[in-house]
Amino acid sequence: MLMAVLFFAACNPVEDASYALGDMTPVKAEDVSFTITPSAKSPNIVTLTNTTPHKGVISAVWTVDVKGDLQTFSKDKIELTLPEAGDYPVMLTIYNPDGTAVSKNSTLKIANSDFSLVSSEAYINLTGGMENPAGKVWVFDQYNNFAKEVADATGKNVKGHMGLGPQGSFGQEWWGAGPNEKGSWKMYDFKFNFIQAGVKLNITNGGEGYGRKASSASVGGFTVTGENGDDVFFSYNGGAYTFSIDETGANPILKLSGNAFMGYYCGSQEYEVFYQTDKVMALRVNNTVEGQDWVFVYCLEELNVPPPAVVKEPKVVPLSEDFEGATPKVILTHDAMGDKSAVVDNPLPVPLNTSNKVYRYQKPAEFYSNMRFTAADYKFDLTKQNKIKIKVFIPSYNDYTTDHATAGSWISNAKLQPQLAIKLQNSEHPAPWETQTEIVKADLVKDKWIELTYDFSGVASRTDYDRIVIQFGAEGHAGPGFFFFDDFSFGE
Repeated sequence: MLMAVLFFAACNPVEDASYALGDMTPVKAEDVSFTITPSAKSPNIVTLTNTTPHKGVISAVWTVDVKGDLQTFSKDKIELTLPEAGDYPVMLTIYNPDGTAVSKNSTLKIANSDFSLVSSEAYINLTGGMENPAGKVWVFDQYNNFAKEVADATGKNVKGHMGLGPQGSFGQEWWGAGPNEKGSWKMYDFKFNFIQAGVKLNITNGGEGYGRKASSASVGGFTVTGENGDDVFFSYNGGAYTFSIDETGANPILKLSGNAFMGYYCGSQEYEVFYQTDKVMALRVNNTVEGQDWVFVYCLEELNVPPPAVVKEPKVVPLSEDFEGATPKVILTHDAMGDKSAVVDNPLPVPLNTSNKVYRYQKPAEFYSNMRFTAADYKFDLTKQNKIKIKVFIPSYNDYTTDHATAGSWISNAKLQPQLAIKLQNSEHPAPWETQTEIVKADLVKDKWIELTYDFSGVASRTDYDRIVIQFGAEGHAGPGFFFFDDFSFGE
């Protein structure tokens, strides 16, 4: 929204008990009227008031053309802040109870620009101010160069350039993207050019948009062309927009016009700015559709550079995780896992596994879902460390007989399998599955804890592996199911 900021509204006639519902006489076109009143603070702040005489129930809708961006408001009284000089066409439409509609048009004339109305620190950090006519270009903090800065400054759980957590948390407790994690998308092509003069936002990208499956079509109005789990893809070519910043609350609220969004659509075009410097900003979206917080970190385009390459040398680093501690000993991330995947109480504490806590692995109706560990700064020395041990519980209540949809004709199995595959991969390879080593333990005993050993000594000469993938139920099919595991270890 360029500069149209709605501050308050008077009582809607629908809410006024003094109007008799029995008199449904429609309003005529010649009766539509409204007033335009400049504020004593600035002539660029104006109040539009519906003065149409009427009886019964009507609905009043304003349409204001703000430099080509049509803004609509369903109130009797609206207040607009218009820092830029110009003519702003205004139309008031009255909708009668019988379904008819009548309108009155006028032009709101702003004689002089008054950018002092938008010269706050939030605007200047975002645009560079009036002395910077080209504005600033912002992009995703693709390589997570500034995620720690945001976390340290705010005390929030911010781990990556995008992620989500509980509603109201301003954090990424549930997931935070790793450096360049969405590199297979065109999301990092998005550039957001914020310009103070005219309060303009120019978005350029690679022609494809991304967002939440739950809201991109139903709320955002985007035409979905594909989906992957909770993510969807749609055609989007950026464009010329406007913006405003509402600074009346605890944090500034960045509001975008038209169908603009900041690279990943989460059901809203309002972004709470909870961290901002002249080089870095963190935005929070309150995803009310799904009850989540989405948190994004952006930086100036020139600062979005990959960190120096880390040379990973083979090293022996024993790993073990029993899920009993409040803090994980091994950081396991996941791809396309169900939302019921979590540390839970042991479903069957018997002598082989009397642990209080285990991990519940939910394979949803996705073709590929797994958990993984990736060593941050070393490769696995498989000459000394080559055995993975794990305890598993395979429930019999899963459906192992139904054929499900598959990822393609190359998938020969369409059924959920009582099995566990463990793979070693090279995370730095563009297609890590192409050079992986996989060991599958199939036809596992159900309804009891068993301990499995995966021996990778046969590939001890490999020095490129730095990732462990845990995959239950077999891949390539959409069969859902639950599995449990515990006491994971990787050692000699």
